[in-house]
Amino acid sequence: MMLFHSEPNPDFNPTPEQIQTEIKAWQDWMGSISTQCTIKNPGEALGFEGKTMHADGTITDGPYAEVKEIIGGFMIITTDSIEQAIKLAEGCPALQNGGKVEVRDVMNLEGM
Repeated sequence: MMLFHSEPNPDFNPTPEQIQTEIKAWQDWMGSISTQCTIKNPGEALGFEGKTMHADGTITDGPYAEVKEIIGGFMIITTDSIEQAIKLAEGCPALQNGGKVEVRDVMNLEGM
């Protein structure tokens, strides 16, 4: 799984052209990695609303504006190794804007 992190920037107000350029960069990158791995989930952007349930049963609003970084989306791919997934993440558009890509394995719980 690739999780796409970025730092919140309340002053960033992209123009329609900048948005289209960003969308194209993501489409191009995803197209290039799809030739090298199986994309199980083509990528999902996360919304701005949410809640957090805590172990004690309390529920708080979130995500929070005061956080230092946000997870903007995720994608599930199939590769032979974490190293291969890291190599594929090198061209991610999130990196061009100061963000980061967290690569995690997803445990297969079938048959347990």
